[in-house]
Amino acid sequence: MSLINRDGSLYLEDLRVGQEFVSREHQLDAEQIIDFALQYDPQPFHTDPNAAQDSFFKGLVASGWHTMAISMRLMVESIPFEGGVIGLGGEISWPRPTRPHDVLHVRATITEIVPSKSKPDRGIVHLQSHTINQAGDLLQELIAKLVVFKRSQKM
Repeated sequence: MSLINRDGSLYLEDLRVGQEFVSREHQLDAEQIIDFALQYDPQPFHTDPNAAQDSFFKGLVASGWHTMAISMRLMVESIPFEGGVIGLGGEISWPRPTRPHDVLHVRATITEIVPSKSKPDRGIVHLQSHTINQAGDLLQELIAKLVVFKRSQKM
């Protein structure tokens, strides 16, 4: 469990390797999948339930970017880093598709903390996050490098 300061923020000094964050749940439905896809990833297996039946996925699936967007929202809500969840890069994979009626949540674990040598007000935190559905299936894995600020150098 996380130690959160009175102001609700976590600073680099508050973090430790192995620390875990668990988000709330998000219920996904076909309407959300189609709305997102029509705007950002208009492929038939994301936008047309009938066409999706004849696709590689054998049914409607969310865009991986939709799964990522939901995961980002859940992480921002559950990881109160001072200054926000600021990404420097990462690696993402989608081992299984996200489908209508999936209930998603994110489990994120700090795997490494590296204080910056050139910028004393911050460090780099490596975070491994898993987006999981109600059946425990891993839908997305993100390994990210994040900027996290120190308390002593708060702007």
